Amino acid sequence: MSSEGIRVDSQKIEVVKQWLRPTSPTVIRSFLGLAGYYRRFVEGFSSIASPLTKLTQEKVKHQWSDDCEKIFAELKLG
Repeated sequence: MSSEGIRVDSQKIEVVKQWLRPTSPTVIRSFLGLAGYYRRFVEGFSSIASPLTKLTQEKVKHQWSDDCEKIFAELKLG
């Protein structure tokens, strides 16, 4: 927070941008947790991240699709 209002932490954004493709539900959870740091700056974050969130559920088989890759890239760009 500054005199200009709420701003994102550029160091955290850089970590998100450089995150490698998740290979397990645990890594997806970690990514979504860090990316969630700036969810207020991404309109519809929860809706966008929903398919990745579903992959973190125990009864869902981890199957990374082209759609997941697209969503992952979109969240990394913010």
